[in-house]
Amino acid sequence: MSEKEIRDRLVEHGKELFRAPKQLIRFTGNGKADSLLNDLKNHPHAFVLACVMDRQIKAEKAWIIPYLISQKIDGFSMKRLSALSVEDMRRLMSEPEPLHRFVDKMAVNFYSTVQRIASVYNNNAASIWSDKPSSAEVVYRYLEFDGVGPKIASMAANILARDFKVPFTDYYSIDISADVHIRRVFGRLGLCAADATVEQVIYKARALYPDFPGMMDLPCWEIGRNWCKSRGPECIECYMNDLCPTAKQNEKG
Repeated sequence: MSEKEIRDRLVEHGKELFRAPKQLIRFTGNGKADSLLNDLKNHPHAFVLACVMDRQIKAEKAWIIPYLISQKIDGFSMKRLSALSVEDMRRLMSEPEPLHRFVDKMAVNFYSTVQRIASVYNNNAASIWSDKPSSAEVVYRYLEFDGVGPKIASMAANILARDFKVPFTDYYSIDISADVHIRRVFGRLGLCAADATVEQVIYKARALYPDFPGMMDLPCWEIGRNWCKSRGPECIECYMNDLCPTAKQNEKG
């Protein structure tokens, strides 16, 4: 086995996902919530706000927040959202039950995101990506929202390019989003040390595939979520098992 073989297989699977026809993305498992998040034509701000909410809680719980807010205010137009005060957002995020682990902080971030979309993007969040920008520009625009760091910014750009088929001029600046699953997979595949930092994983992905480091993001995340679990990895089911040094060690017992 070689690092190149491992990279090539991950990239090839990433390309298959990238070339796949556009279809409804199941962010939450709730049909109405997913329809709202997929509606980039009429409610592109829902996708942006969900990205902002995706912080230190389960993804499905974070991504359903825009829909839950829409139910509370009977709609999700930018006009309706822009009329809400930060105090309104705190109430909506906390009553009758908290929608996020960090209600106060995320209520402020939700509010400031709406205000930025209204003032900078003329109430149309799709302007963040609709002018066929460079990947760096999209990531930078996301980083300007309160509470968004490089991981979420890269994740958002990757979803736009891969799943929503939004055209960019390049993909150089879409990094791998090195969450716990991806770091574990990189370590077990021998691409990084088992205790590699987030930064080490990101730069390793850049070194492996500089044209589009994030191409390996979803393949590694799927492997980590489905087979390469922290406990009881199901190596025999994984399509990387013949190249994975950890799988070979597990076979030997």
